[in-house]
Amino acid sequence: MAHALRLSDLPSWRELQACAAKLQDASISGLFHSDPQRASAFTATAAGLTLDYSKHLLCRDSRAALLRLGQQAQLQARARDLVTGVPLNNTESRPALHTLLRAERAPAGLESQFSAVTKTRERMRHWSEQINNRELKGHSGKVIDTVVNIGIGGSDLGPRLVTGALSAFRGRIATHYVANVDPADLHSTLASLDPGSTLLIICSKSFRTEETLANATAAREWLLADGADMANLENHFLAITTNLDAAAAFGVPADNCLPMWDWVGGRYSVWSAVGLSCAIAVGWDRFNDFLAGAAEMDTHFVDTTSAFNLPMLMSLLEVWNCNFFGAGNHVVLPYDHGLGRLPDFLQQLTMESNGKRVSRDGEELDYDTAPVLWGSAGTTGQHSFHQLLHQGTRLCPADFIIPLTTHTGAAGQHRMLVANGLAQSRALMVGRGIDEARESLLHRGLTATEADSLAPHLAMPGNRPNSVITLTSVTPHSLGALLALYEHRTFCSGQLWAVNPFDQWGVELGKEIGTEVLARLTGDSSDGSMDPATERLLAQWHAAQDA
Repeated sequence: MAHALRLSDLPSWRELQACAAKLQDASISGLFHSDPQRASAFTATAAGLTLDYSKHLLCRDSRAALLRLGQQAQLQARARDLVTGVPLNNTESRPALHTLLRAERAPAGLESQFSAVTKTRERMRHWSEQINNRELKGHSGKVIDTVVNIGIGGSDLGPRLVTGALSAFRGRIATHYVANVDPADLHSTLASLDPGSTLLIICSKSFRTEETLANATAAREWLLADGADMANLENHFLAITTNLDAAAAFGVPADNCLPMWDWVGGRYSVWSAVGLSCAIAVGWDRFNDFLAGAAEMDTHFVDTTSAFNLPMLMSLLEVWNCNFFGAGNHVVLPYDHGLGRLPDFLQQLTMESNGKRVSRDGEELDYDTAPVLWGSAGTTGQHSFHQLLHQGTRLCPADFIIPLTTHTGAAGQHRMLVANGLAQSRALMVGRGIDEARESLLHRGLTATEADSLAPHLAMPGNRPNSVITLTSVTPHSLGALLALYEHRTFCSGQLWAVNPFDQWGVELGKEIGTEVLARLTGDSSDGSMDPATERLLAQWHAAQDA
């Protein structure tokens, strides 16, 4: 790629600073009053998702300036580069081809990679159908009816989210996830399971991920204690890995291994064999629908002009709020219980991708990049942290994600859920002025003096920016489109901030030091080169073991 133009070097940077200054004293409600067509003009639709971004402190002129910023950052060209295999991951000299995992055909020049993808899909289909048809048996002859996925990071967060979000579509196979190296995670998961009818999927590209191997080894001991032996572990283990030798040494033969590729980052890998547990849980046809939803969003992303392009619009809004209004965080609020783990998934996707302080060229940046992402599902957050959203001192731009129908059949209760989501979105925008708060207190029967005293506590400033993403219901197709939407939004923000969203060098140092600390804890090293605080903590740990 050419030299990365920093966000602050783009011609529209100063124009947008001026736009933001003009809007400092404006109200979002006022923008609606001055523009009767605002609600429809600030809405876009794609792949079954509708984005309403009318509740942002953004007028038509500032939106036009944002769109020019996107043009100057060449977002349309970069979108094409992404799907055609240009090596956008410049620090590792490779492309980022997660879109190929859900494509129906190969872009020119990517035929070999696409052939590998289609072969892997066929093997995933085979395993999914064999297990769902109850044709796979364990060491004692029991039918496999339970799957435990062992992975961490992208090998856990995506599959765990998808399986939970699509619970209405799940078949007879129970699916569980283990990620934490804390033994309590594995032990509590296995406690109620039958080893003889359990299949374990180990997700580790290198087959060296410490947390994953520790859990896999403990799970193997659990199986051996049940009467399995090393010769028939293949009835209980699959692996998603490129290290066939290490897998074989563990007890997983090559026929039970499915590949991962260097051109797919872990946080973008749920569409690959890493998603096998999802395909088993919901069945192959529905997993295909999941891929198709993402592919439809890919087509929209590449082919649609930025003014109507959902990922580009969401990215421009992220930059607008972060870099021109100082928002250091972003809250995601899915009003659907099954999407409760979406914020967890998006934390890795966005912060591991764009949490960078230097440009693609290694130059230190003079502006903020990825905001902290957080959130929670539905009304539970309203009784937890919405107080801060409405009356806190921090600006917290929000995404409300609202399915309009439910698979539960409880239409009345779902109506209440939707009402809460729409109400919270409106309340963040309109707020409640001091006079309105005082009148409300007077209507409750308080005296004028009491109302004057309490009114500041009931007042809310409003003008809090938020988007509303609606979908008819959570289905495999709509979920695929939703996750692809956030992937592409993350990619566009990375281009605007001029960072590489496909590496994660920041996780390496902690791993290296972790190895050194573990050696001290196991007694394999006596090197006393740690800082005094860490040395003291190491001594405390040793003392606890000796007590």
